[in-house]
Amino acid sequence: MAREELTRLTGRAGGPNCDDDDCPNVYRTTCGSFVVQGDLTSVFSTPTGEGLVEIPENVLREAVRALGW
Repeated sequence: MAREELTRLTGRAGGPNCDDDDCPNVYRTTCGSFVVQGDLTSVFSTPTGEGLVEIPENVLREAVRALGW
């Protein structure tokens, strides 16, 4: 999947703690699933091929608002 195929739901220009593409974000894919960008965390081990990221609550709230939920 290419980045161009994702709809960015959070981290619009001028948002807090966001310079270009280096901040936590939530994206929606063309099939309706989500891609989350955030700081890596190692609170527990994940299965091969999976990873954990940590994002602030306000980023999730922004994504929910963007989706109109």
